[in-house]
Amino acid sequence: PDISVILSFLQELLDKGRSPSTLKVYVAAIAAFHAPIADQSIGRNNLVVRFLKGSKRINPSRPHTIPTWDLSTVLRALKSPPFEPLSDADFKPLTLKTALLLALVSVKRIGDLQALSISPSSLEFGPGDSKVILKPRHGYVPKVPSTPFRAQVVTLSALPSSEGDQELSLLCPVRALRMYIERSASFRQSDQLFVCFGGRHKGQPVTKQRLSRWIVDAITLAYSSLGLECPIGVLAHSTRGVASSWGWSSGVSMAEICAAAGWASPSTFTRFYSLDIPAL
Repeated sequence: PDISVILSFLQELLDKGRSPSTLKVYVAAIAAFHAPIADQSIGRNNLVVRFLKGSKRINPSRPHTIPTWDLSTVLRALKSPPFEPLSDADFKPLTLKTALLLALVSVKRIGDLQALSISPSSLEFGPGDSKVILKPRHGYVPKVPSTPFRAQVVTLSALPSSEGDQELSLLCPVRALRMYIERSASFRQSDQLFVCFGGRHKGQPVTKQRLSRWIVDAITLAYSSLGLECPIGVLAHSTRGVASSWGWSSGVSMAEICAAAGWASPSTFTRFYSLDIPAL
């Protein structure tokens, strides 16, 4: 077909509500099987390029929506039953709390969290549990392969009690990790940090999908423990936006946030994760 037929086809897709990125996929597929027109591939044709640019202008990418859950509410719940006292908590709430705290303070992707290991070469607690260093399993390839290894390492400092808030230490991720590792030792069958806590897979490595579910379950349980209805549409991935924006508004430098999250530049944060969340 000539270029007018292709443009008509793209217009039909646009009228059906297809996104500009979807149109680009169609153009790439057509170009792969269509001979060049006037010595230009379909994807480089001036009219096609202009059409795609126009489709993007009339259908701009939507800004990242503000998460429906409130961080301060969730943190308040994590300091109370069924999450505390931590030594007496059932293993499920302990697991959910540990996973959520780690997701919040590390600003890592679910895949990065799932890859963390407790093998002797990958786990190190500081003196008096003042900090913890966690590394991914050997051979792990992150979502962005160019991410340097140092950016894959999770280093967390213990959260001390403050004079203004004696319960602050109840949110310490190092404390939660220590308790989680100790209580899972009797049944774990893997060096992967997070393992299944029930059913026929008990003790085996948790999948990324289940770990994502745990994050959502932790937020849901936090709300229900306070007698509140959990907002709809809670996503595990939203912890990255909430935590990074919280850190930014609390004075953490952009360089530190980018390094923790494994982002190459602040543009990733400002484009996708910069949410209007006040400092706690």
